[in-house]
Amino acid sequence: MKTIPLILMGCGGVGRQLLQHIVSCRSLHAKQGVHLRVVGVSDSKSLIIASDVKQKELDDNILAEVCRVKSDGSSLSKLTSLGESQVFSNSESRTKVLDTASILGKSTGLALVDCSASSDTIGVLKEGVNLGCCVVLANKKPLTSTLEDYDKLVSYPRCIRHESTVGAGLPVISSIYRIISSGDPIRRIVGSLSGTLGYVMSEVEDGKPLSQVVKSAKSLGYTEPDPRDDLSGMDVARKALILARLLGKRIDLGSIKIESLYPEEMGPNKMSVEEFLNGGVVKLDNNIEERVKKASLNGNVLRYVCVIEGGRCDVGIQELPKNSALGRLRGSDNVLEIYSRCYSQQPLVIQGAGAGNDTTAAGVLADILDIQDLFP
Repeated sequence: MKTIPLILMGCGGVGRQLLQHIVSCRSLHAKQGVHLRVVGVSDSKSLIIASDVKQKELDDNILAEVCRVKSDGSSLSKLTSLGESQVFSNSESRTKVLDTASILGKSTGLALVDCSASSDTIGVLKEGVNLGCCVVLANKKPLTSTLEDYDKLVSYPRCIRHESTVGAGLPVISSIYRIISSGDPIRRIVGSLSGTLGYVMSEVEDGKPLSQVVKSAKSLGYTEPDPRDDLSGMDVARKALILARLLGKRIDLGSIKIESLYPEEMGPNKMSVEEFLNGGVVKLDNNIEERVKKASLNGNVLRYVCVIEGGRCDVGIQELPKNSALGRLRGSDNVLEIYSRCYSQQPLVIQGAGAGNDTTAAGVLADILDIQDLFP
C-alpha cells in the first residue's frame, strides 16, 4: 500500500469538501493501493497535527469533527475530540508545518495542499519545496505572486499540481502541458473562466437587466458575498496569468488589461454591498443592454473572457460568434479554446463545470493522487 502524507492548509468550503472526499473514498483508494494519510490541517488561526507525524494521522473521526467545527464558522482551536493530536496557534503553526516538512519531505515525502485563498501560505510553500515536499494548489495567489515566488514553486515541475487553480476539476493545465510537451506551439487561448460571469453574460443576452441578473446570481450562491469580487474581473485575471506563465510569458498582474464591470466610484471603498445592489448596479443596465444589442446586430454575443495571444493578455467583455463554443456557452460552465499548430482551424475545446466546492475539491483530490509515483 502506497501512503501519501499530507497537510491541508485552508478549511473553507473547498478544504472541507476535500476532507469529506478523502474519507468517503477510503475503500476505493484501498482497492487502488493508495492511502492518503492526513497528518495536519490548518486554518488562518490554528493547526491541528498528529502527535507522531512519522507514524500516525488524524483519523477519520477527527477529520469529521474538523469539518463540523469549520462549518459552524469556528476556529480549529475549538476542537475538543483531539485524540492524540495537538493544536497549535497561528504563531506556532508555520514552524510546526516546516518541522513536519523537514522530517517527512525527503524521507516518506509530504504533500502540502493549499485550499486557502490567502497569500500567507506562499512562504511556507516555498520552504516546503526546498525541503523536498510536493505542492498541490487550489489557491491561485501563490502562482500569481511575484515571478520570483512563481519560479521557486515551479522549479520542480513533477512535484507541483495546480489543475484546480484555473478550471476546478477540468483538465485545463494538464492539456496545456501535453500540447507544450509535444512541441506544438500554442498561439492563442480564449476562455470564459468565471462561472459567475458566464452566468451573468448569458442571462443579459436573454434580455434581462444586469442589475436583476447580479441579484439573482447572488441569491443562487453563484457570487461572492460582495458580487463586485466577481464583477471586478480580478479572479479571471489571476487564472489568465497562470495560463500565460505556463506559456512562458514573464508577466505579472499589472501587465494584464482588466475590464471591470463597475466603475471605480462604485468600488468597495466608495459603496457598501447594499448600496451597490440597491442603487449602484442599476446604473450599469443601459450600457450593457446597448452592447448586447450591438453585438446581436453583428451576429455575435458578449462573453467575459481572457485572451492570451502573442504579447497580449486581456480580460474583459468580447464580441464572439454565436456558433462558437464560447458563443453557445450557457449558465455557469467554463469554456476554454486553445489554438495551436495542430489545433489551428478547429481549436481544442475544454468545457464543463468550472466552479463549486465539490468540483474543485474533486480536482484537488485527483491532483494529490497524480503525484503518488513520487512517494516510496
